[in-house]
Amino acid sequence: MKYDFDTPVNRRETYAIKWDGGELLKEMGMTDHYDENTIPLFTADMDFQVAEPIIDALHRTVDHKIFGYTLAPDAYYEAIQKWFSDRYDWTINKEEIIYAPGTVHALNVAVKAYSKPGDGIIIQRPVYPPFTAAVEGNGRVVENNALIRDEAGHHHIDFDDFEVLAKKEDVTMFILCSPHNPTGNIFSPEDLKRLSEICRENDVIIIADEIHGDLIRIGETFTPIAKTSDHTDHIISMTAINKTFNLAGLHCTNVVITDEAKRQQFKEAQGTSMPSPFTVSALIAAYNEGDEWLEQVREYIDGNIDFVINFLKEEMPTVKVEHPAGTYVLWMDFSGYGLSDEEVHDRIYNKANVLLQDGSNFGKEGEGFQRICVPSPRSVLEEAMNCIKDEFKDVEK
Repeated sequence: MKYDFDTPVNRRETYAIKWDGGELLKEMGMTDHYDENTIPLFTADMDFQVAEPIIDALHRTVDHKIFGYTLAPDAYYEAIQKWFSDRYDWTINKEEIIYAPGTVHALNVAVKAYSKPGDGIIIQRPVYPPFTAAVEGNGRVVENNALIRDEAGHHHIDFDDFEVLAKKEDVTMFILCSPHNPTGNIFSPEDLKRLSEICRENDVIIIADEIHGDLIRIGETFTPIAKTSDHTDHIISMTAINKTFNLAGLHCTNVVITDEAKRQQFKEAQGTSMPSPFTVSALIAAYNEGDEWLEQVREYIDGNIDFVINFLKEEMPTVKVEHPAGTYVLWMDFSGYGLSDEEVHDRIYNKANVLLQDGSNFGKEGEGFQRICVPSPRSVLEEAMNCIKDEFKDVEK
């Protein structure tokens, strides 16, 4: 069937953080201004209705009218195995899969399971803020292998620095974001293999957040790091339906751990964790019948990305942005205006009444940047971009 992503869906009064969470966002210090005209484009979930097979599966679950403690059946694991085998030629054994109620949750569990307070953990800033929170919030130390940004705006791994950090005696873990959020970079299989080899040689465990792996540009290729490695006993891979199929509210991450001892460590650190019947139904339907929707939404998101990039080029050329190979976020560089981060924030969030995410949240490497999430109807993006443009007319060069 042909899905409609153009027609806006009213998400207000549906408990959506981005549309109903104004008071919370004020308390968090994200914005001073939030009203019925605010356009929120800061959260990595989609303003699109999900695939019909998922809706049908959830209706069948509701119609049963009992929602008790739930175990994932064989069909759950088989759906995961088939998806990753068909799309990535990645063979995953059933016993290697552990359910977790969310990737940030799983990340914190992994930090506690595989490191101790005071250990150093490598991250690659600018990077998704919960990475820093998972490290520092659990009493570990951030070791920043900052990505190198070249003159063209592309981001690359500083392997010399990475190897220095990995060799440090107190460094025990590396948290990889692949595809990278917020830059949208897809690391090559060669780069991933090199990262894996350096970590294995230095007894550094890799926690690979790969939940954006299905959301890549048409024509691009994503490779799970486990597929590039001759040995996977040091790799903990995190996959999810949350981003791929717009199901974040169902809390479904699957952690793939090939090493039996490390699986047991993770299970002990996590404790008892069971999916809801809705989670099980949604995953089976998504992975078995969601291909058609996913291909259409990817094409639409590609169009949204092109729209924003072309808009900036024509209307706000001072803002520089790299075309992301993966994810549905754009990493926009506002530093060319010569304004402080506070002034840029005020113009966008308070005056234009558009909510993005300040780049400084992603580390000092993000200063001057804003992250925008684009999986919304194009008319919503157009309105937001025009509101932002109007607030920068006086400084546009």
